[in-house]
Amino acid sequence: MKKLALILFVGIVFASVMLAQVSAQQTKVLSLNKAVSVALEQNISVRQAYNNSNSAQSGVLAAYGSYLPSASVTGGWTRQQTDRPASTQLIGGQPIQVPATLSTTSNFQTGLSLGYTVFNGFAREANFSQAVSNATSVDQQAIRTTQQIVFQVQAAYLGVLRNRELVKVSEENLKRDQRQLERITESNRVGALSIGDVYRQQSQVAQDEVGLISAQNTYDKSIADLVSLIGGDVSENYEISDPTLPSELSEADFSATSAQVKSFEQMRQRAMAARPDYVSAKENYNAAQSGVTSASSAYFPSVSASAGYNLSNTEIAKLSESKGVSWGLNIRWTLFDGFQTNRSIQSAIAQRRNAELSLLQTERNISVDVKKALLDLDAARKQYDASLKGLQSATQDRRVAEEKYNLGSGTLVDLLTANAGLVNAQANKVNATYNYITASRNLDYVIGEKKF
Repeated sequence: MKKLALILFVGIVFASVMLAQVSAQQTKVLSLNKAVSVALEQNISVRQAYNNSNSAQSGVLAAYGSYLPSASVTGGWTRQQTDRPASTQLIGGQPIQVPATLSTTSNFQTGLSLGYTVFNGFAREANFSQAVSNATSVDQQAIRTTQQIVFQVQAAYLGVLRNRELVKVSEENLKRDQRQLERITESNRVGALSIGDVYRQQSQVAQDEVGLISAQNTYDKSIADLVSLIGGDVSENYEISDPTLPSELSEADFSATSAQVKSFEQMRQRAMAARPDYVSAKENYNAAQSGVTSASSAYFPSVSASAGYNLSNTEIAKLSESKGVSWGLNIRWTLFDGFQTNRSIQSAIAQRRNAELSLLQTERNISVDVKKALLDLDAARKQYDASLKGLQSATQDRRVAEEKYNLGSGTLVDLLTANAGLVNAQANKVNATYNYITASRNLDYVIGEKKF
């Protein structure tokens, strides 16, 4: 019997270990750097941005090709059949019978032709410059999209950690109120407290359970949002863990951030020099300027050169016996096109003006972004300091209210009020902590100096 019990115990332990290993294998640990890395590979917006960048590079290659001569090879074979019926012809006044004839002839030909644009009113140069500017603009947009997604992942990841800490606050509050309910129930059993206090505390415990369920649900949904953002599979289990991210802030954290923060004008100038969207806006303006030059090229004459080499014969074996070589220079100048060139120029000028306005608006947006980021960072620091003071006061207030209630000089309402203040203060500290970390990451995103 003892041997059977030992075997059963060993089997249960072994099964528990195996289940734990399977569970560990199924749960993926997701750090912040891992989340960012996965997002850069899987996020749809990032992949689309770099697809557009690769497409724009092909436009540069095509524009460069206009500096090279064009070449084409032709070849063909034609067969002609002539069928003449029998007829009578008068020759010298005498009718002569002409029999029916059927003749066929073949013709083989091949050739090589070359063409080169010598001058087309600087349109070739303008188109190449426009293609380079467009490619640079799209490439910078892809970089900014990457920065945007990285910040969104960072904010979502910090949001998950925030929600996890809020779950802990709710759990601690529930346990604290459950212990208080046990004490009140025992005091009521011995006649020290009324049954009304028991009911009131039971109601509070039920509210705490509802609050914990809501906090846990918010936490679980934030994980799903994070996994969806990075392009992962939401059906899989993830453990959000990153020891490099602090749950408590120290003076060293504030000092490290403050060392990077300068005056508004200095931060604005750094953003202007680094922001990919500002560089993209400038390249869009350059491309629009090249568009004006390209449209104006129709006022100039165009010069092109051509050359050709041809072979033709009725027999393919003798094809090389009949050859021809040609070359020439062509000049074309449109003197009047019904104001179509003027229309193209005016349209290009309007696009240039719009690009200039977009550049100005981008500059304004950057200034606003920097200003708001600095304000948010300063406010987050003050909120954190205030939350620490509030937590200290709420902790003492709750302790005093509990002592008074236990001594019979205070009411349960006072204790519940003090406890609610403590829970609120703990939540405020959690929010202030992650608000500051998020504000610091937002400042990096607004400056735009970090490339990924």
